[in-house]
Amino acid sequence: MTDEQRAAYPTGLRERKKRRTRDALLHAALDLFTTQGYEETTVDEIVEAVEVSQRTFFRYFASKEEAAFAIQEMVESSFLSELRRRPAEEAPFDALRGAVLCAWNSIGETIEELVTVELHMRTYRMIESTPSLLAAHLRRCADLENQIALLIARREGLDVDEDPRPRVAVAAFCGVIRVTGQLWGRGRESGVDSLRALTEAYLDRLGPALAGNWRTESGATAG
Repeated sequence: MTDEQRAAYPTGLRERKKRRTRDALLHAALDLFTTQGYEETTVDEIVEAVEVSQRTFFRYFASKEEAAFAIQEMVESSFLSELRRRPAEEAPFDALRGAVLCAWNSIGETIEELVTVELHMRTYRMIESTPSLLAAHLRRCADLENQIALLIARREGLDVDEDPRPRVAVAAFCGVIRVTGQLWGRGRESGVDSLRALTEAYLDRLGPALAGNWRTESGATAG
């Protein structure tokens, strides 16, 4: 578990109680969403399962949608943090590949502390099959792609609006991530390790097309 993830789990008695309540609400929400349907599930049913008030639910989640994407938000935040920490000398694709694999190494344990991997898989399938959540998922993906492209452009000293390579590379990278997520969600291998291995295998197919140091190539072209 990273220092950031440890910080998210405070050690004080009051904070631990708050964390347990949030985790219980999240688990109950995802279980209900995936068994009886997202649209069919009410906040009242979620809080009844945990024996807390609606006010308590909204203290931790702004909406049902926020609860539905809570695990995905953790994964995305972990990936962005890992990408910011990648060595400056790494080529762009190597940085993307290294960041996502490191993120899965560190976040897998945290996910399993919150929900079972099986429930995580069910949640992924539920998001993909629920029109309102799928639309939100695509909006989130577009926003994430933009954040990643800006990070990559900054690393390489490029203007993302002038040089298309950051956005093109990130679009290809995110496409692979979504495809592997879909395959994992439909597959029989339920462990986070299997998702990491699948992601690595697919990224390795894409790697040769995106590998290389852009700064060196840009300098050669400019010269």
